Amino acid sequence: MVEQGLIRAAQSGDRDALITLLREIEQHVYRTAYYILNNEQDAMDASQEALIRIYSKINSYEEKAQFKTWVQRIVSNICIDKFRRTKPSVSIDEHDMIFNDPQNVEAEVLTSYLAQDVREAIQQLPEHHRTVIVLRYLQDFSYNEIADSLDLPLNTVKSYLYRARQQLQGILQEYQKGGVSG
Repeated sequence: MVEQGLIRAAQSGDRDALITLLREIEQHVYRTAYYILNNEQDAMDASQEALIRIYSKINSYEEKAQFKTWVQRIVSNICIDKFRRTKPSVSIDEHDMIFNDPQNVEAEVLTSYLAQDVREAIQQLPEHHRTVIVLRYLQDFSYNEIADSLDLPLNTVKSYLYRARQQLQGILQEYQKGGVSG
């Protein structure tokens, strides 16, 4: 695996290999931070902090865990610490809509609103439920990888996911009843 070769080279002091490795995981780190923190600036700060920590701690990585699990634990812990230090805020940045199919604008708008509702619903979850939802459904981690990343028992991860899905379903049903987003 190319990643393992980069890791070994980085641990041996190859600065270029370490920079290449960090560039390969940069988007993954940011995406995780953004979904947990729901704020672009906070996610950028957390990502930078995570990449610096990975840079400085690469020698502590041991191959008994998957590299992405090790990285995820670092990112998650930084985000959780950041979340605890600050009160959550809702990002008010508006994203431009780009319509790919002029014939199907209505469907694209509805999909966009649904995605926004899901993002807002995820933000309403308790921190531990939000984290497992992000890792499972947005980062495509297995239950075991989530357990390893968060240092939780597997059954706790399953329980958190079950409860989080129930909460999300309830929140989204409330959105539907109210007919408005958020």
